[in-house]
Formats: sequence, structure tokens, C-alpha cells
Amino acid sequence: MLLATNMIKNPVIVILGPTASGKSSLAVEMALKFNGEIISADSRQVYKGMEIGTGKITTAEMKGVKHHLLDIANPVSERLTVAKWKTESEEAIEEILSHDHLPIICGGTGFYISNLVNDFSLPDLNINIDEQIKLEKELEQKSEEELFTELIGIDERRANEIDRKNKRRLIKAVILGRIHGKIPEVKKVANDKYKYLQIGLTLPDEILKERIYKRLITRFKEGMVAEVRGLHDRGLSFERMEEFGLEYKYIAKFLKGEIKTEKELVEILNNKIWQYVRRQRTWWRNPKDEMNKDIKWFRHDIAENVLKIEGEIARFLSDF
Repeated sequence: MLLATNMIKNPVIVILGPTASGKSSLAVEMALKFNGEIISADSRQVYKGMEIGTGKITTAEMKGVKHHLLDIANPVSERLTVAKWKTESEEAIEEILSHDHLPIICGGTGFYISNLVNDFSLPDLNINIDEQIKLEKELEQKSEEELFTELIGIDERRANEIDRKNKRRLIKAVILGRIHGKIPEVKKVANDKYKYLQIGLTLPDEILKERIYKRLITRFKEGMVAEVRGLHDRGLSFERMEEFGLEYKYIAKFLKGEIKTEKELVEILNNKIWQYVRRQRTWWRNPKDEMNKDIKWFRHDIAENVLKIEGEIARFLSDF
């Protein structure tokens, strides 16, 4: 029996990988096989109404498996930070364990997964979304150099660590500094509750590129542009869509007339999604990154590898 207790480490499966690598379907398959429930690790699928644009799993695709952390925030009025997601995901893990089920984390947001698995203690903004947007708009008017100079005055240690050309990170750091007086350090705390098995899915470039393109065309046919237009009509600003990136950022440009044709939009999105996939891979496959050394990688499109993944999970669970 799985016990949610501080005395015994409990098993948690993580299924990760780049966009279109087959994470969701494999997670459902493993949940059915091992009596599991799934926790989404996707920074955009937490928001209501963002279905097609995020590639959110459908009810039919869930096959009766319970999913957590989907549709838990309003994109117009809320921002779910990585610190908040980590808290919510740990609560979901405890709930799943209390039912004697197996928690399965599934997603492609590497920052979220790494912070959970490595148990970082994260600072949060602790301000409402209107106040945060106001601060961001104010800071957006400043140059990278001006932001960096302000950050030095707030916290020289953080200034020495940050990429001084990354405006988004500079803005977030300055906001944290203004709220807390300095930037709270991210600390790794002792994980005495969970033991993780991380399964990574990979595919050759040509197969993954084909999947990305086919999925993109399907999403256009399903009404992705109409979905984004509807979100805007219900109060989601174009500025907020920019923050969500990829589909929302470029469809917003299309709706504003900055991208002239749907054909051009498809081409841009196809290229941008592939660039994002390469960044996802870099996050997990960096040989210098000790945090990701325990990920076991498999090609999901090879049938015998699915059996190998089942075997890995079965062996992992046999220790509990």
C-alpha cells in the first residue's frame, strides 16, 4: 500500500519530453496499467478555456483516468507561478497517494518538473494580477541596462547571476526585489517524502517535425484561431497572450493584422514550435546538468520500448 507519510518515501512517476513526443498517451497507458492518476506539468494547461492552443488532453483521450491541475486558473485574472504550481502538485500527490493510487507527473515544462523533483524552495510574488501587470508595464518601458542597474541596487548577488540581456528575467527579478527587499534565494530542501522515476520520451528530428506539423494543421481545423479570438472577446488582452507565447502570441499578431494570412501564420508557428522543442531538449539533455542525470530516455514510437518502460516502472514500484 502507498502511504502519504513523512516516514516512508512514496513512489512518483514522471513522464516528460518535448512537444508532440507522445507524453499524454503514454501517461494514460501507464496509469491504466499501474492504477495511476495524472498530474499535468504544463504551464499553460492550468488555464481555463485554453484547450486547442495548448494541446490539452480531451476527456475521450483520458480514458477515464483522473487528471489533476488542468483548468485550475482564470487566464484573465490569475497567474499561476511555478511556486504555486509546485504547492498544488504536492497537494495532488498527497491526495492520489491517500487513495492508494500512483501519482504520474506528465508534461513538457521543464522548469516546473525540475523544481518539483529537485524540491526547490521558491519565492513567490504574493501580489494580485492587476498589481503585477501594472508593475510589468512600468518596467517594460525601461531598457535592459536600466533594469540591470536597478537590480544591482536591490541585490548585487542576483545581478551577478542573471542574464543581463534577458529582459523578462530582469523584470521578474526587479519585481521580486521591490516586494521582498532583495531576491530570495532558491534553495534545495531535503526531499524525504517522494522517490521519483523519470521517464523521458524522445524521437528523431524528422519524425518529431512531421508530428508537430500534422498536429498544428489539426488544431487549426479544430478552431484554434476561433478559440483565441473568443478568449480575447472575454477579456484576455493581446499583451497577456504575448506572455503565453507560441500559439497565443502569434495568433494575437494575426488577429491584430500584423501577420497577414493564415498560411503565413502556420509557417511561423511551425518554425517557432520547433525552436521551442529544441529549447526543451536543451533543458533536459545538458550533460553538465546534474539535476537531470537520472532521466531514463526512450523512443516512444518503438513498440518494444513501451514494454521496456513498463518494466522500468514495475521494477521501480517493486521497492515499495
